[in-house]
Amino acid sequence: MKLISIDPGYDRCGVAIIEKTKQQNKGVLIFSGCLETNSKDIFTDRLFYIGDSLEKIIKKESPPGLAIEKLFFNTNQKTATNVAEVRGTILYIAKKHNLEIYEYTPLEIKVATTGYGRSTKSQMISMIPHLIQIDKKITKDDEWDAIAVGLTCFAHEKFS
Repeated sequence: MKLISIDPGYDRCGVAIIEKTKQQNKGVLIFSGCLETNSKDIFTDRLFYIGDSLEKIIKKESPPGLAIEKLFFNTNQKTATNVAEVRGTILYIAKKHNLEIYEYTPLEIKVATTGYGRSTKSQMISMIPHLIQIDKKITKDDEWDAIAVGLTCFAHEKFS
């Protein structure tokens, strides 16, 4: 099963393509990166860039499913609203391409990757290479988060 997984954001949107077969003990990272927008651009242009870039990745990789982090509301309502709009764009594109959609809370992601729902970001990052084969250097947290979302999907769902 090949999967695109997303850590939604409008400054940086983490994206990963991971794959796992029945023969593999752990998954393989096919691609990961961050869709980064320019903070000087108007929000609708930033939203378009994320959507357009994501659509190009989906067309190239042809994953049958998309895993995405559920929105966690913090105290900054403007940030939460903008991230919700990014999620809406991502979900629209996923449906447009007939992708199966899987959504996970931050708690579910932490439990799936570390076994503990209150784990820190550094604990998650240190566990992920034990769960998936990664052949590149990853420098941004958003990338790690996107990989963690995909691993959560593999842990929760039964794929044939």
